[in-house]
Amino acid sequence: MTPEHCRAARGWLGWSQNDLSTRSNVGLSTIRSFENGLRTPIANNLLAMRRAFEEAGITLTDEPAGITYSAASEKNGTGIAP
Repeated sequence: MTPEHCRAARGWLGWSQNDLSTRSNVGLSTIRSFENGLRTPIANNLLAMRRAFEEAGITLTDEPAGITYSAASEKNGTGIAP
């Protein structure tokens, strides 16, 4: 996952960085630093962020667009954290 993928997925879902932090249990400063290109999170944090997106119906791919969305698999993709 790239910082651009992360920002795009959040935008698609209407999530703030804080929403992603809450849903993935990854620190807000880690998400901010990642999206600003300042550092790459450890593998476990990247996996947790990816999992949060997948649970909301976002799939990050290697295709040119990089992101697919499936409303059928969405559990709670609103901007409101669980």
